[in-house]
Amino acid sequence: MNEPFNPEEIRIYVGTDRSQMVGVKVLEYSIGKHTQRPFRVIPMLDLGLPDPKDIRQAKRTGFSFNRFAIPRLAGFQGKAIYMDADMQVFYDIGDLWDIPFDGKKMLIQQDIPDEHVNAVGSIVPRKRVKQCAVSLLDCERLQWNPEEIIAGLDGQYTYEELMHQLCILDESEVGYVIPFEWNSLEHWDENTKNIHYTDMHTQPWVSPVNRLGWVWINEVKEMLENNALTWEELEEEVRLGYARPSLLKELKLDEDLSVPNKERVKMLEEIDKEAGFIKHKAVYEAKKARKKAEREYVNSLNATNRMVYFWHKVTGKMKRLCGVAH
Repeated sequence: MNEPFNPEEIRIYVGTDRSQMVGVKVLEYSIGKHTQRPFRVIPMLDLGLPDPKDIRQAKRTGFSFNRFAIPRLAGFQGKAIYMDADMQVFYDIGDLWDIPFDGKKMLIQQDIPDEHVNAVGSIVPRKRVKQCAVSLLDCERLQWNPEEIIAGLDGQYTYEELMHQLCILDESEVGYVIPFEWNSLEHWDENTKNIHYTDMHTQPWVSPVNRLGWVWINEVKEMLENNALTWEELEEEVRLGYARPSLLKELKLDEDLSVPNKERVKMLEEIDKEAGFIKHKAVYEAKKARKKAEREYVNSLNATNRMVYFWHKVTGKMKRLCGVAH
């Protein structure tokens, strides 16, 4: 990560932990397929960032807060792209890289088009949040100290305010200019530039039920043919519990996976069930711990503060009123 700064190189910092490295490999391969420009994919692993003291504000994945370390990792020079690991690119990444900042410090996604918000089965949030899973950062102007930002979760703001509303930046510093096509949430068509397999429960390497999983699987097949990925590497991911055992079976099926087949999905799910596979085990264990801490906290409140706490939670405000949520 400390390589000499090259302003011509497209730097892509990827939010990931060890369990999603197979996703990073597919993402990197898909980027390289569609660009002739120099680029470097930098998985942000083991950065050693602290956790907030308040477990209720803890990271939702192993890499939730890593994006705030990007400017420092980049030597506070030039700019950088941030992407999540669960993505697959279909267009020249230079198209994203060349979007002008126009005085902003961080560029994030435009408001999501109504047809995607209102689509049947859509998981796109109806309430506006700052979609930062694909973003451009001006590393020279973002003088972020990630340790200080994380410390702010112990009283200054909540996880939602930090991650969904970017409360550490003034509204005038954020540009809503990245097209939806560069962060297509569980959506793929001829205009898609980047699929985001954002539903962790159905990501293609942990579940055979994702309706677009065949797009990812076909990419993996191509990588195996081109020696960009080896069968042994996939077997190791399965052995470690990071990829579903049925993935190995699905990759060997001689059929068009884009055609829905309930019997095929049932067969693959049975393989995973018999193997005792648990999707994103560490993430969901941490979620249970947060929920337990929240219950214990609420039980410690008096009746008035408990009512205030739930009112703010329901309305999405979660401010520190009447001594609540310290």
